[in-house]
Amino acid sequence: MSLFVITAADVSRIASTIDHSMLENLMASVFHTLSSGSGFDAPLRGSITMAQHKTLFMPARVQGLGTTIKVVSIPHDPANQGGLPASTLVLDEATGGVRAIVNARQLTALRTAAGALLATRLLLSIPEPTTFLAFGAGKQIEVHVDLHLRAYSTIKTCTIVNKSNNQRLADLITRLKSAHPTVTFQPLILKEDTPRLEQATRAANIICTATSSKEPLFDAEWVSPGTHVNLIGSYTPEMAEVSSDLLYQAGKIVVDSREACASEAGELVKAKINEEDIVEIGTLVQFDNSSPDTDYKKVHWLCDEVRKAGKITIFKSVGVGLQDVAIANMVVNLAGDIGTRVEAYD
Repeated sequence: MSLFVITAADVSRIASTIDHSMLENLMASVFHTLSSGSGFDAPLRGSITMAQHKTLFMPARVQGLGTTIKVVSIPHDPANQGGLPASTLVLDEATGGVRAIVNARQLTALRTAAGALLATRLLLSIPEPTTFLAFGAGKQIEVHVDLHLRAYSTIKTCTIVNKSNNQRLADLITRLKSAHPTVTFQPLILKEDTPRLEQATRAANIICTATSSKEPLFDAEWVSPGTHVNLIGSYTPEMAEVSSDLLYQAGKIVVDSREACASEAGELVKAKINEEDIVEIGTLVQFDNSSPDTDYKKVHWLCDEVRKAGKITIFKSVGVGLQDVAIANMVVNLAGDIGTRVEAYD
């Protein structure tokens, strides 16, 4: 049995060939399956503490898609700029052996951004958004910005807010300008230019946050009616990228997993959001059971109900293992000649 190894560079090459609509549909299918309560197995993640990292082990299986185990190492030192080392093992459903090892740094960002894009598509009330505001300068923000700009050709201005004016921010702006030459990109340093931050926030049609912040990144009053907000960064009760006041403006909060967000999403924990005001994104889509390969359909009445509940819309994601299964198997299936094959591995 051979083993397929797909590096970070390989993942980037493969990801660049995947249309954003394919990613949207993949995440719609995953979230729909999750909300149905059947057709998957996702045990609680395990962890061990290493000298410099806390390492998480996340196994999951989705019927008809496959089985994976993702391993992610989170540095103890918040000043560590090395990102999160991550790999996904893709198992062979027939033999039970390892079919592929995939670098998961970009995979994680890609599946999370695809889920956020799906939420934007379902909830944004502005048909032709022109302004995008992003907080953070890591891989998550890069992929979120890229996918949204690919999906919405009407976006002409993108402001990227970072806590410091560093090389990471400069390199990100350079890459995004190269990929999207018709868009104007504006860097902004958090806490150094509050008037500009307020102006950018008030003008934003779409806001995406992907930071480790434990305090609100912007004032809730600055967000204009009709804005859609994707909250990506927090994954512990102590973390919170926005204030409770912003969540109250939305009325209902759309999440990837009600169970996971209730315990891991700091914003929801702090705001004490009622369970009836938390809506799983999987309930906002449906599929034609007679044709499993068909595109998802929007549940219009429920999406309208979410929009009418408040002045803005919010999607909160902490990530679910089913997304990892879906994106890893898609990348492996689309790899073709990209990657390295180790023969006679087993």
